[in-house]
Amino acid sequence: MLSIELTVDDETDATVRREWRALEDAGIPSLARNSSPSNRPHVTLFVAPAMRVDDLTAVREAVSSLPLPLTLGATLLFGGHRRGYVLARQVVVTRALLELHRRVHEAATPLAESVVDLSRPDAWTPHVTLARRLDADSVGPALAAVGAAALPTGSAPAARLWDGVAKTITPLS
Repeated sequence: MLSIELTVDDETDATVRREWRALEDAGIPSLARNSSPSNRPHVTLFVAPAMRVDDLTAVREAVSSLPLPLTLGATLLFGGHRRGYVLARQVVVTRALLELHRRVHEAATPLAESVVDLSRPDAWTPHVTLARRLDADSVGPALAAVGAAALPTGSAPAARLWDGVAKTITPLS
């Protein structure tokens, strides 16, 4: 899979990493366990199983308006299917964020063989993931560990292309 992602400013990054650690301290597996240097808090804008990356000019133009103000809101819970629950922080939706998302999709879709439906406009829920594959018994303690209050406003200063197969990052801004 390949994804186009917004990275967050240093203060927001540190705040999310504190939440990852709070989950770990509560005995709940979080993204803190991923020691890859590419693992960092982010907001996924676009996902495709494969795409041409030989010319990303249009995608770079689509993200040229960065930085963008970004507020992490309440905790969200996705899933409940066989892979468990995903705990995340909502990203408060703004016109600027929706416009950026639309521009990225317009630029990236012609490069992709297909697009993952949940990343499409009108199906997308912007979020920053805190933990994956939680079982039902972990949900309550996980919510208690991170709380529900919104976090201070930060920003998304940059975008990147993540290639999950090659495990490479290509800066886009």
